[in-house]
Amino acid sequence: MARANSSRVTEFILLGLSDERELQVLLFTAFLLAYAMVLLGNLLIIAAVRTDPKLSSPMYFLLCNLSFLDICCTSVTAPRMLVDLLCRRKAIAYEGCMAQLFFLHFVGSSEMFLLTVMAYDRYAAICRPLHYPAIMSRWACGLLVSSCWAGGFLHSITQTLLTIRLPFCGPNAIDGYFCDVPPVLRLACADTRTTQWLVASNSGLISLACFLLLLASYVPILLAVRGRAPHGHCRALSTCAAHLAVVTLFFVPCIFIYLRPFPTFPLDKYVCVSYTVLSPVMNPLIYTLRNSEVQESLWRLWKRCRA
Repeated sequence: MARANSSRVTEFILLGLSDERELQVLLFTAFLLAYAMVLLGNLLIIAAVRTDPKLSSPMYFLLCNLSFLDICCTSVTAPRMLVDLLCRRKAIAYEGCMAQLFFLHFVGSSEMFLLTVMAYDRYAAICRPLHYPAIMSRWACGLLVSSCWAGGFLHSITQTLLTIRLPFCGPNAIDGYFCDVPPVLRLACADTRTTQWLVASNSGLISLACFLLLLASYVPILLAVRGRAPHGHCRALSTCAAHLAVVTLFFVPCIFIYLRPFPTFPLDKYVCVSYTVLSPVMNPLIYTLRNSEVQESLWRLWKRCRA
């Protein structure tokens, strides 16, 4: 990094959420608890779905994949963040930064696509119940989930290639607790305006399109349940409201971060907490653990483990 023209950044410094020691300890405790909840809740869901034949419907197959993605998404950022909260110098190698960027977008965009597929699954189950077995057959579910992973990979490799081709010669301080495209692009020693627009049109439009499709899927669902018994109607509204709340918690921050050309705002790193920590904590509670069938399956799993 000493030679002006041939120098290259070999590591980045993560500034984190705060430089106050007392607040760092508090954040470490809170994020450690959140990460433990993500691991425990989602691993229980995966174990219940994989071991209970009664949870073999397409909905639970998709929920099992969502739980796996939640674990992966949180594990990309949380362990590093927890270590950095206890360290004074928060450095990450250039290669590690690019790897974190790639995997974050890989699992994050795959989860966006999967949440959209889950919305389609609910629409098919409620609005087209007679055709549902054919629409969401085992082959169709496998194809849809594979498409989510493939779409996530294509999106992520595009973001990574757009970033990795840029020169970095200093400064190397990232205002955040993980490597992401917007803050990293700010450090490039080149004109990144074209790259910024390409990233916004890719990540931002994907986030917005998936969110709008999710919202649109709830319209026919709510119209379909409107004529049912009051108890069933209220239960459906409660479920839809809970789903919309956690989906909004995930998508709206992503839209705020990515659907605009940079520069970044100081608020961005706090907004990122929503979809890297809070949303993965809420997903198992909202989507699965409130479900009576899953609760019964977990109870049966607990009794088998004690036997």
